[in-house]
Amino acid sequence: MIDNLVGFAHPRFAKVEKVFKKNFLDGWEREGAAVAVYYKGELVVDLQGGYSDASALRKWNSNTRTVVFSATKAVGALCVAMLVDRGYVSYDNRVTSFWPEFGKNGKEEITVDWIMSHRAGLAAFDMPLSKENAMNPEYVAQVIENQTPNWAPGSKSGYHALTYGWLVDQMVRRIDPKRRSIGQFFREEVSDVYGVDFHIGLPPHEEHTVSRLSMPGYLHQMKEILYDPRILIMLGILNLRPPSSLAWKVKRNPDWFRLESNMNTFNDPELHRMEQVAALGITKARDMGKIFALMLQGKLISKGMVEMFKKPQVVTGLDQVVLAPMVKGHGFFYERHPKDSNRWLVGHPGYGGSSVMMDIDKEVVVSYVSNGLKTGMGELTRTYRLLRDAVFDSL
Repeated sequence: MIDNLVGFAHPRFAKVEKVFKKNFLDGWEREGAAVAVYYKGELVVDLQGGYSDASALRKWNSNTRTVVFSATKAVGALCVAMLVDRGYVSYDNRVTSFWPEFGKNGKEEITVDWIMSHRAGLAAFDMPLSKENAMNPEYVAQVIENQTPNWAPGSKSGYHALTYGWLVDQMVRRIDPKRRSIGQFFREEVSDVYGVDFHIGLPPHEEHTVSRLSMPGYLHQMKEILYDPRILIMLGILNLRPPSSLAWKVKRNPDWFRLESNMNTFNDPELHRMEQVAALGITKARDMGKIFALMLQGKLISKGMVEMFKKPQVVTGLDQVVLAPMVKGHGFFYERHPKDSNRWLVGHPGYGGSSVMMDIDKEVVVSYVSNGLKTGMGELTRTYRLLRDAVFDSL
């Protein structure tokens, strides 16, 4: 019995609170979760509840943080956009213009834009990357410099699930006049200025605030599949691939990023300290949402650049890694608007269901996090989709 569903919802968004509670009552949330909604810059929904660690009966509270997986990529996209907006680089610039060594082995034509839209052909690294070496930016730079593209750069798009984080960090270190890492750049330019609790590299003394992630059991997976059979197709595409496939290479290097029924290395405090903007952002729903509410208000980038993000760059064709259509652009992912199929929601989903999405025209941000990982992702996450739809039903 969950008895700690707390927070608030503006009366106009009462349906969101009702759906949030029902997700727990119906058993779709088996651990903890939080949802936040911003409307025209105002926080109108901030709800949380459940367990930060059900196995220890430790309850989720207003200070609980969690790993948001690939929703972190939206923050990486924002950091690059801030540097573009300030005139330090253009999306059309070749990476070699600020990182000459990058151009080896057929990478000389790759642009910033190709990296951000997953068209660089660098979805998987050939050189093994240990945990220790991944924390050494000089070593990571050499791995990238020596890499040969997985396909002809610019010709196709394929999800750079983990390499995105190292590529963006290495670019920021060279584009930023202060030569800061991605974590330091975000902390000094956004977190410290606007009071945002979002970490790309968590300080060790904050580890006690992080929820414990749990994988879905067989029965929970079947429940999700019965509700939305598309999840079964997704699982087949991701898991029934030969060892020679690009998807297999992505999953196996690095081999210390593991999400399996009996192993979840994303609970490792050592990983939480890593500045990995592809998968290791640690935050609360209201803070992740606040970042993009600030963005929509023109406080982080110009309104003109925000407008540019309304339309995706990659709309058609199968993604080379996941072998399914994935709509992308400038580091963001896109979902069809639930109320208008001609418009897009912009942001990024994360593994297990966490997501942050924006309706740029209406100035709405929906931010959802959960430590009870779901089988589906993005729109295939029932809990998130019901909350998202409730938000737009309320407008």
